[in-house]
Amino acid sequence: MAFRRIITMAKVYEMGGVIPVIDPTSFVHPDAVIIGDVIIGPNSYIGACACLRGDLGRIVISAGANIQDTCVIHSFPEVDVIVGENGHVGHGAILHGCTIGRNALIGMNAVVMDHAVIGENSFVAAMAFVKSGMTTGANMLIGGMPAREIRPLEKEEITRKAQGTLLYQWLAAQSKVSMREAEPLTEAEPDRGRVSPPP
Repeated sequence: MAFRRIITMAKVYEMGGVIPVIDPTSFVHPDAVIIGDVIIGPNSYIGACACLRGDLGRIVISAGANIQDTCVIHSFPEVDVIVGENGHVGHGAILHGCTIGRNALIGMNAVVMDHAVIGENSFVAAMAFVKSGMTTGANMLIGGMPAREIRPLEKEEITRKAQGTLLYQWLAAQSKVSMREAEPLTEAEPDRGRVSPPP
């Protein structure tokens, strides 16, 4: 029988007497690194190899947000990074000293710099570079290097994003109860199952 152990603990570090806070309903992958003044709210998902480094400024991940694999979040003294409720931060993104509005989406490998504010329901395109101090409106598509507001988002686009965020909330709950370390099989079983999210 293959070795299996439920995954229970991320790499969490106290810094300067400040211990990270992780709501028990959230899932933080054991290969994520959480340091110092980090507050992770309920029903959030923190992916593998994400680094949330609250060793200078505070990091707040609000309820229902997801920070996907290999994201880096950091700041500098007295400046908070805030990811608003149901925020969606794609693989490899970097957030530094910025505020991400409620239900906003940050695309894969995008960079959002110091004192930038991304409006609620807005999307930052993959690979975009949001300059320090940029403030965007709500419901906007933002893209480019440097980034600019491209156009207002359609209601259907915002709805699709919300569905994707719900999928990550399901993934957080599912990961807590079903993700376990395992020895790999040497070949796929003939009746191999699939990970099946709700329809």
